[in-house]
Amino acid sequence: MKDQLYWNKLLKGMLAVVPACAGVGLGIVAGRRMMKQTAAKEKLYAGKHLAILQLFNQWMVTKQEGKSIAEYLQKSGIRTVAIYGMSYVGERLYDELKDSGISVKYVIDKNADGIYAEVDVLGPKEDLPEVDLIIVTAVFFYDEIEKDLEKVTACRISSLEDILYEM
Repeated sequence: MKDQLYWNKLLKGMLAVVPACAGVGLGIVAGRRMMKQTAAKEKLYAGKHLAILQLFNQWMVTKQEGKSIAEYLQKSGIRTVAIYGMSYVGERLYDELKDSGISVKYVIDKNADGIYAEVDVLGPKEDLPEVDLIIVTAVFFYDEIEKDLEKVTACRISSLEDILYEM
């Protein structure tokens, strides 16, 4: 009888350990998965921020060479534009163009409802009025954005990066 009680207690103890071990194992697997997702997200953001830094560097180089985006666009026959992306780069581009001979008709952003601007702010899937050029400032995601815009507009589309390197 004493042996039976011993084995019953041992079995109950083992049964209590099995779920605990399973929980630890699942925790480890979930933790590794989260770490991989976090690392992938950080890598994406690092690439995005590097692209922005390189864009601003090229913009500075063109400024130091005495070149102007507005003058370049005018020489290319561009009079009206829309700006896609109203984060740091989009805001600086708007500021550069607003008092030039280039008319910024509207801006486009995925977060249109949360953005204040001096011109209309439209979402990328809205009816986009005709302009000579849509300038995409979100250069890291340009290919994806260009494909999406081509579905809703016939306007010419270019990245700010391409414009800066063409100048």
